[in-house]
Amino acid sequence: MKNVLGRQRDWSQVIVRAIGFVLLALIIYGSIATLREGRYTLQQWIDFVIFGLAQGGVYALIALGYTMVYGVLRLINFAHSEVFMFGALATYFLATALDKTGFLDSQPLITLLVMFVFAGAVSMTIAVLLERIAYRPLRHAPRLVPLITAIGASLFLQYTARGLFGASVKVYPDFAIFKGDIFGIRKILIVVFFAAMIMMGLLYAFIQFTKTGRAIRAVSEDQEAAALMGVDVDRTIATTFAVGGAMAGFAGVLYGLVYKQVYFFIGFVPGIKAFTAAVLGGIGNIPGALVGGLVLGVTESVGPSLFLDGLGIPAAHQLKDVIAFAMLVLILIFRPTGIMGERLATKRA
Repeated sequence: MKNVLGRQRDWSQVIVRAIGFVLLALIIYGSIATLREGRYTLQQWIDFVIFGLAQGGVYALIALGYTMVYGVLRLINFAHSEVFMFGALATYFLATALDKTGFLDSQPLITLLVMFVFAGAVSMTIAVLLERIAYRPLRHAPRLVPLITAIGASLFLQYTARGLFGASVKVYPDFAIFKGDIFGIRKILIVVFFAAMIMMGLLYAFIQFTKTGRAIRAVSEDQEAAALMGVDVDRTIATTFAVGGAMAGFAGVLYGLVYKQVYFFIGFVPGIKAFTAAVLGGIGNIPGALVGGLVLGVTESVGPSLFLDGLGIPAAHQLKDVIAFAMLVLILIFRPTGIMGERLATKRA
């Protein structure tokens, strides 16, 4: 029986890898055909890449919440997408109020800083409440129970937001200072990309060089040993949720600046993409979340034009989500642990 099961697994692996090679062959063929036809100018390719980097930065910030919580609790927090949504949606009302008073136009940079602080505080609060109410009582339950709870919490937060803020689409106010281009690149994309990179750098420094960061890494390695060494495990886990929630709130502001429109259901697609980015980079790996987010963002932006136009597929850009998840499939086939491997890829405490 074991030999039969072993042969079945071998054949299934062969089939999966064959599918992966077929996908790779189609991508290579489509890319060569597109480049030969010269359908796009160099400036258009640059625009695709820049937009992908900005988009990937947003995915990476959201992915941090998934990867940090998984690193500490081995839990996929599917309600994290709604933590992101609450930050983006609540900050819309603050930005609108500041716009009506004229403060946004007179002090745009201070307004942006206030928006980040407010969004981070809102999302952090939601994330900490989730941990305390929904997850902490189930910490020693079978893994399926917290997973189902996460899905239920996600739906609860979605419809709570709908009840509080309404179902209509809200439009973020414009920042006049961010309009226009620099060297042919939209200013807002440059701002979003560098803001995301700065936040990622600050988080990495926090995890690496602070006492709280060392506690998070210790709990990630071994909760029982960390507790014996004097680490307050409950507080450390709550801090992990708080930090991941704050990053999601920052991502919500950046999302609003780029895409403008927010409503109670906006967390679903970016949340799925961010989870994909976390898996791409290596779930539980903080630098991997950055790499996975940027790879996914650029692939999603460039892929439809590069991979599909050469294959003669109409309306290629409507298939950008297919490209994104095909990339995930390829990574999982040829490197199941992700680009940078699983777990927290940081120095041990």
